[in-house]
Amino acid sequence: MIIKPPCLKKGDLISIVSPASTPTNASRVHSSVRYFESNGYRVTISKNVFNINGYLAGTDEERAEDLNQAFADKNVKAIVCSRGGYGTPRILDMLDYRLIRRNPKILVGYSDITALQLAILRKTGLVTFSGPMAAVEFGGNIDPYTEEMFFQVITQPKKIGPLRSHKNFRLSFRGRKKSRGRLIGGNLSLITSLFGTEYAPDFSRSLLLIEEVSEEPYSIDRMLTQLRLSGDLKKAAAFVLGQFTDCSPEEPEKPHRALDEIIRDDLLSINKTSVLNIPYGHVPVKMTLPLGVLASIDPVARKFSIDEAAVI
Repeated sequence: MIIKPPCLKKGDLISIVSPASTPTNASRVHSSVRYFESNGYRVTISKNVFNINGYLAGTDEERAEDLNQAFADKNVKAIVCSRGGYGTPRILDMLDYRLIRRNPKILVGYSDITALQLAILRKTGLVTFSGPMAAVEFGGNIDPYTEEMFFQVITQPKKIGPLRSHKNFRLSFRGRKKSRGRLIGGNLSLITSLFGTEYAPDFSRSLLLIEEVSEEPYSIDRMLTQLRLSGDLKKAAAFVLGQFTDCSPEEPEKPHRALDEIIRDDLLSINKTSVLNIPYGHVPVKMTLPLGVLASIDPVARKFSIDEAAVI
C-alpha cells in the first residue's frame, strides 16, 4: 500500500540529516538553514550531520540514529538530506521501518540517497522525493526552476499533472503508446546495489527512473546489462532517463562504446515507451520527482506527467 506524507506548511519543522557522507562545506548546511528560515520554516540540524568517519558522516549507528529520531519526532514534518556521497546502503538494516510507516513524512535527497528511498518504498510504501539537498542546491544560489518545482511538489496536496521542462533540456520521446505506472528508481549504481537484498524494489509495471554521475560508459553498460539479465527492464512499463553527468571515458583514445550507443542498445532496443533527457540528476537544474506515485508518458502528446498528488 502506498502512503503519502502530509504536505509541508509554513512554520513546519525541517530536519537536516546526513545518511551518507559528511558535507564537505559546513557553511553550506548553515546557508540552507537560513534559506528555509527565510521562507517561513523552522530547521533543526541532526546531531551527527557533521561527524567524520572516513568517507562517512559518522558511524553507521550514528547515521541510522539520526534518521530514526527524525521520523520519531512528531514535530519534524520534513527530512532533507545534506548530501549524497557514499554510505546509505550500510544503514538500511538499522532503520525502524515500522516507526517510519507509523510516522510518514517528507524525505528529500538523491544520488546515494536512492538506496534509502527505494528501501523505504519497499518496506513501508512511503512516497519519498528525489530532489535537491541541503548542502548542495539549498546551500548556494538555488536555480529558480529547481526551487519552484520543489515547493510545488511537496506543499500542494493536489494532482501535479504534466511536468514543465526547462529551456536547457530538450526532451526526447520514444514509442507511440501512452504508458502509466509508479515512478520508481533514481541513481543507477544504487539501484543495482540493492539487487539480491530484501530492499530491492519491484519494478513491475513501473516507470523506471535512471540517472548517473561519474561512471564510465563500460560501467553503465555493465549495470544496464545486470538490469536486463534480472528481467527488470522487461517488467517496467516505460523508461524515464535523466542526466548522465561526467560519464565519458577517462581515456577516450582507448577503444570504447559511446554512451548514446549503450543506452540505445541496452534500453531503447527493448521498445518501451520512454522519455529521455529530463532535467533530473547531478545537475543544478532538476525536477523534484516523487517516488512511488502514479506517473505517465504520452509520447504522441510529448508529455511526462505525475498523475496524482504526492502529499496529502
